[in-house]
Amino acid sequence: MYAVEPARADSPDREHEPLALRFRAARAGDSETCAPLIFASGVREFGFFLGEPADACIQFLAFAFASKLGRFSYRRHRVAVTDDDQPVAVLALHDGRHAWFDDPHVALMLVWFFGLRRTVRMLLRGLVLESELPAPKSTQTLIAHCATHERLRGTGVFSTLFADAMRAREQVSPWTRAGRGEPDRHQLVLDVLVSNKRAYALYRRLGFVELPRRAPVSARLPGELESVRMEWVGKE
Repeated sequence: MYAVEPARADSPDREHEPLALRFRAARAGDSETCAPLIFASGVREFGFFLGEPADACIQFLAFAFASKLGRFSYRRHRVAVTDDDQPVAVLALHDGRHAWFDDPHVALMLVWFFGLRRTVRMLLRGLVLESELPAPKSTQTLIAHCATHERLRGTGVFSTLFADAMRAREQVSPWTRAGRGEPDRHQLVLDVLVSNKRAYALYRRLGFVELPRRAPVSARLPGELESVRMEWVGKE
């Protein structure tokens, strides 16, 4: 339920274009722009979990993004924006210390949007998906919903947004322990589909390493959704 696969990762073989971008926390008003990006970050995951056409998935994500709470909330996301303040890239950061209400909130949002009958089926599929894409532990921060606008993929936008998020993480923020007199010992982790070799290579370049698999793939999960969890150790 924490889909993170970029539709296409930043490509090393494409010439980078000069871009004038700013980075900021997402806002509720970004929902219509960010929802398609978030859907693109995990088309297969959302398709399995929601079991709805793409348009319906995007409409739900826009609805949930505008909420103040939950894993799809604008409050969990950072965006790269153009000079006219339009988001062109997005990512989410989920601090495991503050994610205990995520599952009940998602269930509530689904009932409001899709109704009880369809929601029950979605939650059952969600349990299967979460066996492969587990929620972050209290000692982890999970990066998710990583996507860049199609016309800017391969220009380094996502890498720059990630670097901005890491700078924000080092400052006083919802996902650090700054001000408590103790170091931030959180693991920064993400999940990527095994089949997405390009995204895997991007994350390796950004300083992520693959973690050992903790459990076999569920027999109820489509093979195309097999994923690996990676931890950020920083660039050497």
